[in-house]
Amino acid sequence: MTSAGHEALEHAAREHERFLWGLCYRMTGVAADADELVQETYARALATPPERPEELRPWLTRVAMNLARDRLRRRKREGYVGPWLPSPVETGEEAVASVEAHLPGGGTTEGRYELLESVTFAFLLALEALTPRQRAVLLLRDVFDYPVREVAECLRMSETNVKVTHHRARAVMAAYDRERCVPTRELQERTRRVLEDFLGALVSGDVAAAEALLTEPVRALSDGGGETFAARVPVVGVKRVALFYRRLYELGGVADALEVRMINGLPALVALWKHPAAGRPARVVIRLDIGEDGRVRVLHSIQASRKLAGLPTQA
Repeated sequence: MTSAGHEALEHAAREHERFLWGLCYRMTGVAADADELVQETYARALATPPERPEELRPWLTRVAMNLARDRLRRRKREGYVGPWLPSPVETGEEAVASVEAHLPGGGTTEGRYELLESVTFAFLLALEALTPRQRAVLLLRDVFDYPVREVAECLRMSETNVKVTHHRARAVMAAYDRERCVPTRELQERTRRVLEDFLGALVSGDVAAAEALLTEPVRALSDGGGETFAARVPVVGVKRVALFYRRLYELGGVADALEVRMINGLPALVALWKHPAAGRPARVVIRLDIGEDGRVRVLHSIQASRKLAGLPTQA
């Protein structure tokens, strides 16, 4: 291929970059992995491009999904230090009703799961129960609304196998479907209020007020990736979780920057320390999920540097 041909191919491939990144992020749950997988997909496209231009997007999708499945298998095989949580990504102030999936041939569709819902922590953690193949099929069918035939071509499966795999994936997702995390504007506002009230109680040392915002059996998970002093098992129970977060606040000291930002569809706290103590992270993202009663049922603390590498630092 000539130099001009390489440039034309790379330009054409870059038009699909956002789509491919979104696929890879949902497949792996890690923004840094998605960055690497998209670049590797482009490298393969330049080395052995598809024969016809109209085959480019399906070809890129197939390569990216295969690479993502391999990355998933390797992660699950190698294990992880402490609880594994997705990496936070900034999603802006959009509510779910305004987000639609982009189809390969143009146009949009809502799909079974909205795009914004499909990057929530609740959804990404539910995907962890699927096999890599089930995850790929479910995302293509229920998020990006691919027809069975196109999923079969993309993943090199028979249409019958796609249907069976999809049925099994939906069965695994049944628990999530009963309590879906749909980030509407109303849920975003309620989450912000609870998050601010919880943080205010911690800062003021009012443990009782913090406990009143939690519901049994509340769980707190901390992802430090083995780098920081993070709990390597879930902390469970109202009193234990409240004291755990109060202790984290005391040990971390006053942050140099605190900001509530829209992370994976819902408000979350982003904290920054310019000179963290030994064993303490430079940045932390703290997020929560609330139940129907408006109280916190899950808290997440993400501290692993690789998980936060792609999160923009704001003034």
